[in-house]
Amino acid sequence: MAKTVFHAADKRGHAQHGWLDAHHSFSFANWYDPTKVHFGVLRVLNDDIIDAGMGFGRHPHDNMEIITIVLDGTLEHKDSMGHAQQIVPNEVQVMSAGSGVTHSEYNPDPNKKANLLQTWIFPNKKNVSPRYDQKMFPPEERMNQLQTIVSPMDNGDAGMKIHQDAWIYRTTLDAGKSIKHAFRDKNNGAYIFLIDGQIKAEGQVLGKRDALGISEAEGFEIVADAASDVLIFEVPMT
Repeated sequence: MAKTVFHAADKRGHAQHGWLDAHHSFSFANWYDPTKVHFGVLRVLNDDIIDAGMGFGRHPHDNMEIITIVLDGTLEHKDSMGHAQQIVPNEVQVMSAGSGVTHSEYNPDPNKKANLLQTWIFPNKKNVSPRYDQKMFPPEERMNQLQTIVSPMDNGDAGMKIHQDAWIYRTTLDAGKSIKHAFRDKNNGAYIFLIDGQIKAEGQVLGKRDALGISEAEGFEIVADAASDVLIFEVPMT
């Protein structure tokens, strides 16, 4: 029998900073919930809305794999490695902070808010050389199938690479469609985050921004009760 943990959207941490409206799936900054510190090696999943023309000033990171998925609007990234790029919906950014990097994130649009998901995954190697990658993932390639957007370094799978034996998938399911996935390792689990729609997994119904963690299983099945946009993290649990 699979072990599951349900995280309701309205039970996430919430921080309103004026220019930033942030929801935290896991303990972050001033919000702490001892039952929501991490899921396996998945440490952070922040759902951020950034006001037009606002953003995060330059700040440091180290020894973390940082994956940013823009859902709406535009995000401008600048870092100490010399990258200065904009990220738009259907693009994904990966930054291995490694031995240390500083960066800023800014909404350059003077009229429109930006909505992004930023996730942090603990790496399996410390103090690697910082690296940056960014890629467009066509939405038609995830219709009723899993689209691999992140996969492990030294692995032949599609997706951008991180220093961890973890995968991130995205799928857009039509109502009535289902998808099955077998874990790549018996010690892995899945954190299913519903961007939009309504799905059912392991007997649990999920609505917009709900999440379900599944572990101690061989895999899982997702059934879409409505048209749905789903993000799935397959991560080592230890």
